[in-house]
Amino acid sequence: MTVRTRFAPSPTGFLHIGGARTALFSWAYARRHGGTFILRIEDTDVARSTPEAVQAIIDGMQWLGLAHDEGPFYQMQRMERYKEVIAQMLAAGTAYHCYTSKDELDALRAEQEAKKEKPRYDGRWRPEAGKTLPPVPAGVAPVVRFKNPLDGVVAWDDQVKGRIEFANTELDDFIIARGDGTPTYNFCVVVDDWDMGITHVIRGDDHVNNTPRQINVLSALGATVPQYAHLSMILGDDGQKLSKRHGAVSVMQYDEDGYLPEAVLNYLARLGWSHGDDEVFAMEQFVQWFDLDHITASAAQFNTEKLNWLNAHYLKLADPARLAGEVERRLAAQNVALAGGPELAKVAALYRDRATNLNELADAVHPFYVVPMPSDDVRTQHLTPAALTALGALREKLATCGWTAAELGPVIKQTAAEQGLKMPQVAIPLRVALLGLPQSPAIDAVLEVLGRERVLVRLDATLSAG
Repeated sequence: MTVRTRFAPSPTGFLHIGGARTALFSWAYARRHGGTFILRIEDTDVARSTPEAVQAIIDGMQWLGLAHDEGPFYQMQRMERYKEVIAQMLAAGTAYHCYTSKDELDALRAEQEAKKEKPRYDGRWRPEAGKTLPPVPAGVAPVVRFKNPLDGVVAWDDQVKGRIEFANTELDDFIIARGDGTPTYNFCVVVDDWDMGITHVIRGDDHVNNTPRQINVLSALGATVPQYAHLSMILGDDGQKLSKRHGAVSVMQYDEDGYLPEAVLNYLARLGWSHGDDEVFAMEQFVQWFDLDHITASAAQFNTEKLNWLNAHYLKLADPARLAGEVERRLAAQNVALAGGPELAKVAALYRDRATNLNELADAVHPFYVVPMPSDDVRTQHLTPAALTALGALREKLATCGWTAAELGPVIKQTAAEQGLKMPQVAIPLRVALLGLPQSPAIDAVLEVLGRERVLVRLDATLSAG
């Protein structure tokens, strides 16, 4: 059997973290078994589906690097196929027309609720041997209902949750086509999975109640039933259902917030799945390890602190040229020009160990491209007369000395000794003069990257300002 998985989002919003995890697990399972990963857009909710939401899903998948092998397929482009299957089911007697009006259904529900019964369709239009159906009302467009089995159970061995069974008496004859002829979600999913040869359905456990209905329709069509794996929900840091305030935002928001896709993927992989105590791993390793057996049936808990830790880890490993491209995009959004400044990749390499995300990195390198203005408090505290005298002496040496970190460090130490000062008493004022801040990476490395000309210009400005 060739494994065929699918990710089938509804384009009624953005691709959120829960959907991204489903996509990742479906993608990884197909890759692990040399199978095919399909992207399907379930856009039959015309009122809520938008082209922008479709694009947001595709953009999110591309940013994460979850490339699909087939698709994207759009349900709205498959309407004729759904209608064809419905016609076959009507002819085979596995579906039937129902003329019950909305008012009649409302009255039936109210009566059942008054009796404390589970609201369900009572099968009044279901054809049975020896049964006389009501006369067909004039001017009523019928819906089409699936003729669900009346007894027995529908069961499956869920790859995450174990054995799950539903009594058919708990399932009513659900609608597979509305009065205007448009098919419903549960029916479209069945036909799509059948036509596309899906072998494994990996999705959120909010679909568990849909599964018995879908299995019964597949069985009625004589189709092979795929294996199901229902992933438990993701909770926020506080143990509550994940919401926007926890980070249930668009995947692309993580890009805007300065996260690297490999960090997000690594984090998502550990949300409900584990391989021993391994926390940090590349996607290639994840694919080799991944299987459905190690997905936990309990809810996963989102932990922003761990995500930030992972992101900081991947920042340290990232190629400086790549970081420069990401930082340049962020600086451009702040109207910061790089012309005349030091090589951005070198500056990014200098600061990447100090940042948790790309936005922090962009903020950190900002003073290398915009002449900083230290606050009055910082200036008063660090640019004392003694410090300015030391900086003046250092400036003379910096005009002619060698310009590598290895050569610059001793020059600063020598100047401090000559001025009767400790190293920090020169290095901190130097940082303030060059970057406007009392903290930075090693000052000799900062000098090397900033460059002699820029260092001298900034020192001169500080010394002239007094």
